[in-house]
Amino acid sequence: MFETRGLDLSALPATTTVERPRSPEHGDYASTLALQLGKKAGVAPRELAAALAEELGRQPGIKSVEIAGPGFLNIRLDAAAAGVLARDIVLAGSAYGHSDALAGDHINLEFVSANPTGPVHIGGVRWAAVGDALSRVLRAAGATVGTEYYFNDAGSQIDRFARSLYASAKGEPAPEDGYGGAYIAEIATAVVAEAPDVLKLGEPEALETFRRVGVELMFAEIKQSLTEFGVEFDTYFNEKDLHDRGELQEALDRLREQGHIFESEGATWLRTTEFGDDKDRVLRKSDGDWTYFAADCAYYLDKRKRGFDRVVIMLGADHHGYIGRMKAMSACFGDDPARNLEILIGQLVNLVRDGEPVRMSKRAGTVVTLEDFVDALGVDATRYALARYSSDSPIDIDIDEWTRATKDNKVYYVQYVAARTASVARNAADVGLTRGEPGAFRPELLSHEKENDLIKALGEFPAVVTRSAELREPHHVARYLEDLAAAYHKFYDNCRVLPQGDEPVTDQQRARLWLNDATRTVIENGLGLLGVSAPERM
Repeated sequence: MFETRGLDLSALPATTTVERPRSPEHGDYASTLALQLGKKAGVAPRELAAALAEELGRQPGIKSVEIAGPGFLNIRLDAAAAGVLARDIVLAGSAYGHSDALAGDHINLEFVSANPTGPVHIGGVRWAAVGDALSRVLRAAGATVGTEYYFNDAGSQIDRFARSLYASAKGEPAPEDGYGGAYIAEIATAVVAEAPDVLKLGEPEALETFRRVGVELMFAEIKQSLTEFGVEFDTYFNEKDLHDRGELQEALDRLREQGHIFESEGATWLRTTEFGDDKDRVLRKSDGDWTYFAADCAYYLDKRKRGFDRVVIMLGADHHGYIGRMKAMSACFGDDPARNLEILIGQLVNLVRDGEPVRMSKRAGTVVTLEDFVDALGVDATRYALARYSSDSPIDIDIDEWTRATKDNKVYYVQYVAARTASVARNAADVGLTRGEPGAFRPELLSHEKENDLIKALGEFPAVVTRSAELREPHHVARYLEDLAAAYHKFYDNCRVLPQGDEPVTDQQRARLWLNDATRTVIENGLGLLGVSAPERM
């Protein structure tokens, strides 16, 4: 292809990546291929760029190729080549934006995992929104994903929960280290209703009943709240099962085989300092009891045994110190912590009203809960608001901002485009305007500047989804949708879709209807990745 120039281009890849330039003056696409491969091809980058530009200029659909700087390629498509994307998106439907970029990745994604000692609090709400959105984005990028909620039904916190329920049922104040709030009285009353003789039992038996039944009732409520929030988990994993099935001992034996176990002061330790931890960790105490970290080890091993090659755990801001020991534990099992284990830390979130944080729940007493969030904003606004920001940034969610019907409310702004595109489609049908057969579509008629800008924005969606999945950052999808909404508004204001009065339907209007419907498809797909509805009317 370039023999006449005497260039050795055997180093050129079969495929390459192009990018959307930030400035429209630089064309529709930009490539740095000549800069990357000029040296390998034995030629100056700008000379290679000239050869590439000459060949690309002969290809159908390419309007022009310009060389900039030391060898950048700025590529412009003609209107027909660009506009055909509108038809392709409509025909692809819900599949548009999906790829196989992460095909072959088997990811276990654990998030929320709140202890069943109270309602899901504000930090868990953020992980519910972000984690569920991330699972959808990962699947759209081709990964096999199993979502998981780790149900901590063992340990001292559950003991405190049981004692709090017992005290409430007897009409006594909560223990000093116990749990308060109206929900404790509600659960205690429900336990008594299910086990009417519980208060006649001796204290150990009564506490065990409040523990067992109370945890069941509390967790059923947590699951119901999450379901109403649109979050369902593939697996609800009980910590108690690890103990009952002997998996803690199995993990200990595996780590001993790897040569990282030692005994000291009557306890059994894991030598995590060999892999960067700040101190070694106790797995079994001198009294024979297992530590929480031993359960963490067993749980990680269980996930790996189930065929997940990537274990992703989403944790709150107070768990930052957890990363070192978990990464070291992964290495002790013989895994590569950089590949097999990812720990994502989320920062704090505040619900704000009148400029002041909402600090207490009417029901939980000390924290803001999932129900409080949804009551204040609604499911769609809550999910969008929490998924819109990078999870490693603290955020304030202003109730007034996220409930007003203005463009300042970002979820309203995006959903309004979903509704407007649906309205245009309905009105088109009323006046007899249809897209027509795909083969009759005339993409070259989409030549207006605002049409071109909208087409470019639509074309970016698959790359945004892939990038969001690879970076584990679904907020990129939300920000993209806001940019797309802005592009659609400008198209709508400048390019009339519907005929007026007795005007005959034109091919250009049919082409614009394809573009309108393509926008609806992408908005719907993008909001779906965030677990947010795309209304047809507002």
